[in-house]
Amino acid sequence: MKDVTLEQAGAVVAAAVKKAREINTKMDIAVVDAGGNLKAFARMDGAWLGSIDIAQRKARTARYFDMNTGEIGKLSQPGGPLFCIEHSNGGLITFPGGIPLRNSDGEIIGAIGVSGSSVEND
Repeated sequence: MKDVTLEQAGAVVAAAVKKAREINTKMDIAVVDAGGNLKAFARMDGAWLGSIDIAQRKARTARYFDMNTGEIGKLSQPGGPLFCIEHSNGGLITFPGGIPLRNSDGEIIGAIGVSGSSVEND
């Protein structure tokens, strides 16, 4: 299994911090490896404490299912094929802000999760 490197994870975090500053928000940013384990994390000054856990769960959710958490959210609505999935795996996050990370060959090597702003910004 390919895995995101610490250098790559740091670059992803730096890009997310840059984007958060551009849109004038404060984020908690988590990057997990291919196994869903935390590889890198940053909490911007003034970011919500409650978003620390949410960012990490978004990243894990995106990696566990290899899809954006917003897509999982659509599938987990009442009557959907993944209804109530957020209660599995110790608690998942099924709203936007988690995205799988792929290498140049298209292989998933980890995921990023961000939290701290509106659903649209996350």
